[in-house]
Amino acid sequence: MTAFKIPAHDGTDEFIEKRSRFIGTVRYTKTEEEALAFIAEQNEKHKSATHNVYAYSIRENNIMRYSDNGEPQGTAGLPVLDVFRKEEVFDFCCVVTRYFGGTLLGAGGLVRAYSHSAKIALDAAGIAVMRLWTYGKMNIPYNLFEIVSKSLTALGAKITDTDYGAEVALSFLIPAEEFQLIADKVFDLTNGRVLTKRGEDRFMAV
Repeated sequence: MTAFKIPAHDGTDEFIEKRSRFIGTVRYTKTEEEALAFIAEQNEKHKSATHNVYAYSIRENNIMRYSDNGEPQGTAGLPVLDVFRKEEVFDFCCVVTRYFGGTLLGAGGLVRAYSHSAKIALDAAGIAVMRLWTYGKMNIPYNLFEIVSKSLTALGAKITDTDYGAEVALSFLIPAEEFQLIADKVFDLTNGRVLTKRGEDRFMAV
């Protein structure tokens, strides 16, 4: 399956613009039902807010929806969606809540405010890559551990466990298509002293 980006975690952040309070909240949602449930949750949480603008995108069936929720057309929901499209993030729902502060922002000001709110919420959530990953293991002599671990990190591996015994037993994750590259690199780097064992493949976000 093709790799794609999703929110790594729930994320929320807020800021004040001309006394209006903007709160952006992001959640990973893999179905439209999950997105709608999240929107309902935020509407209930912020039921006294002036606006609860939303945008979501579900990769399966290529679903994209957004709402200005009472803001002038094109100034809220679409700018929120565009932040995620620019970052190429899928399977998300973002709700931006606005508590009106008494000062009108104008169309341009609204676009900037909603875009900024979506961006800081996504920054708070972080981005993970959903793809096929492979688990790997290796036993490393202590005198080779530093050079091997640095090589793994440089090649995109995510070290998941390190056990210090007679040798260092190291476990890691690597994109499946990169596993043989890692194994060959470590073999050459250590003159054949460290062999890499391949574990299971799993489609997941890291």
